[in-house]
Amino acid sequence: MKLADYPPQEPLSEAGTIYSAECWKRSEGVSGEEFAYGADPYQRLLVFKPARPDGRVLLFWHGGGWTSGYKEWMGFMAPGFTEAGVTFVSAGYRLAPQHVFPVGLDDCAGALAWVKKEIPGSLFIGGHSAGGHYAAILAAQQGGRTVSGCLPISGVYEFGEGSGLTMRPRFLGTDLANDRRASPRYLLAAPLPPFLLAFGTNDFSHLIPQAKRFALAVRDAGGEAEELEMPGRTHFAASYAGGEPDGPWVPKALEFMTRHTVA
Repeated sequence: MKLADYPPQEPLSEAGTIYSAECWKRSEGVSGEEFAYGADPYQRLLVFKPARPDGRVLLFWHGGGWTSGYKEWMGFMAPGFTEAGVTFVSAGYRLAPQHVFPVGLDDCAGALAWVKKEIPGSLFIGGHSAGGHYAAILAAQQGGRTVSGCLPISGVYEFGEGSGLTMRPRFLGTDLANDRRASPRYLLAAPLPPFLLAFGTNDFSHLIPQAKRFALAVRDAGGEAEELEMPGRTHFAASYAGGEPDGPWVPKALEFMTRHTVA
């Protein structure tokens, strides 16, 4: 789909506008095959196939504060994975404020079910920011029964008191109980898949301690959690690392996936 084919989204901040333009630019010329897992324009995904698939699959969700973003944003990530034999999938989901929690999460679960059915292999999930949040919830709830590992970049892991957020995200709607229902930190259910939790050292200030608390919670629940701090990376530069084959994240992600791929 093209940008003009989508319904309008919430206006982006200045930083978000720059990030959006950069994602479209970096993804230009990277083509994937589009499929629908639902009737809504946002319920679609792009599949980027390697020349020689090795059985690993990475399903990834974009960020955008739960109110904006496109699956096409993450196209720039695909080459670093397809060249290594990994099938890369970028999925969309319906956005707030038109659709509040758990609609976006349900969409991500729908995309996960589609990939699980249509692309056999060792399935890993991840996402940036809001997308990392959704990936973490699915991994926490469905765990090792569904995915081989979870790789969020600059994800959000808790809401409500003590989360460090200066304002309550609009996607949570008016039901205050959704703060807890949408917090991966409090939803961990064994068996858990392994987690690779990445963030920039210059990331949003609340996300770094959130990632560290989530890692501890995973370990306390009997799971495995690795933390990857990317020096000097801001929230948006951490996302760009997802498309840098020789950067701080892609080699580590590939090694993590290899180590946790079921033979």
